[in-house]
Amino acid sequence: MAPQTSQGRVFLFLQGPHGPFFNRLGKMLRAAGVDVWRVGFNAGDRAFWFHPRSYIPFRGSAQEWPDTFASLLDEKSVTDIVLYGDTRPIHAQAVAQARARGLTVHVFEEGYMRPYWVTYERGGTNGNSRLMEMSIAQMQKALEKSDMEAPLPPGHWGDMRQHVFYGALYHWFVMFRNGDYRNFRPHRDLPVTKEFQLYLKRLLLMPVQAVERRLATLRIRLGGFPYHLALLQLEHDSSFQMHSPFDSMSDFLELVIDGFATGAPQHHHLVVKAHPLEDGRVPVRREIRRLARARGVSDRVHFVRGGKLAQLLNDARTAVTVNSTAGQQVLWRGIPLKVFGSAVYAKPEFVSNQPLAEFFQNAARPDNKAYKDFRRYLLETSQLPGGFYSARGRRQLMRQVVDMMLGPDDPYQALDSGTAPPRQQLRLVN
Repeated sequence: MAPQTSQGRVFLFLQGPHGPFFNRLGKMLRAAGVDVWRVGFNAGDRAFWFHPRSYIPFRGSAQEWPDTFASLLDEKSVTDIVLYGDTRPIHAQAVAQARARGLTVHVFEEGYMRPYWVTYERGGTNGNSRLMEMSIAQMQKALEKSDMEAPLPPGHWGDMRQHVFYGALYHWFVMFRNGDYRNFRPHRDLPVTKEFQLYLKRLLLMPVQAVERRLATLRIRLGGFPYHLALLQLEHDSSFQMHSPFDSMSDFLELVIDGFATGAPQHHHLVVKAHPLEDGRVPVRREIRRLARARGVSDRVHFVRGGKLAQLLNDARTAVTVNSTAGQQVLWRGIPLKVFGSAVYAKPEFVSNQPLAEFFQNAARPDNKAYKDFRRYLLETSQLPGGFYSARGRRQLMRQVVDMMLGPDDPYQALDSGTAPPRQQLRLVN
């Protein structure tokens, strides 16, 4: 591994995932000898940053942010910026300025392979990732320098309860303690009060919904019919908003149900699985019923609320999604997959290019060897074991991420140049 450099480095943090991860990360970077500053845009940001001397509140309007950010870069002599997600307006503007100045942009995101991994890249993630421009052949060449065996994907979500809890707590602070940030506007259209209500409702209903989900899954698994999976996403998520051809999840559902009704054999069924964090802001179940009824397939379309995907994948014939990270669990099992949006795994070797009706009728098999090479490449580069929300997940993540941030190469360059450190990938982190 190339020498880590901290001398003269100044890291400026923007918004991070809900909870204390960014605070822990800043603390370890300071221990490594770099200067760390944090811009907070609301009371939720402030509540989870426990180093008041390095906290910089931004109380201005959205129009004032670009000039304020430029001034901060000059005033603090910033060399690196750190953020979670690169598409929300305040982050997209910051990334553009940082790139123009030649600064290093560290971007965190949920893992491309969840739940035991998170994504760390430089410059951008998802549709803005360097992975979008890479071929499988390039990845295979880089892997010649590695003999790591890819670990099996876990069958359950790691720290979902903590994720929902920190989301609810964050929005509580924004709703009741935000007097100093009157100009703050969330990057999503939904009011903060509604966000808090939805998080709280989700937290309280988790036990009831778990029972409902188990019963729905059991009915499908015991039904004895062949079925196809439609994997839904959060309509307000950046990967759907910024990197898909659809304006709403209803548009995607209409396309899928129409393709299923047209192409699938009449004894086949369609199982629509909601995202595990679906909170009810979009009436998904009602839309599915309406669309299935209109196409005359009501008795062949089922809805499952979140939960474990592995149980449904065990018997699925195919799967369709916009660009969900769950697509990687599909590909790992060698199940044919159809993708409609931009995704880092949407490579021609293992993602179908068939018309949708034809796909449901007779899907082509993916190149499973090519996918496993792709997966190995991710695990040697941008996918780090651990999580943002549980304490054990954060500890696991911190063991690697600071060294990578201080290194001269991004995760992909490090593997190419032979400077990437060896990894022990899979430990229990929830």
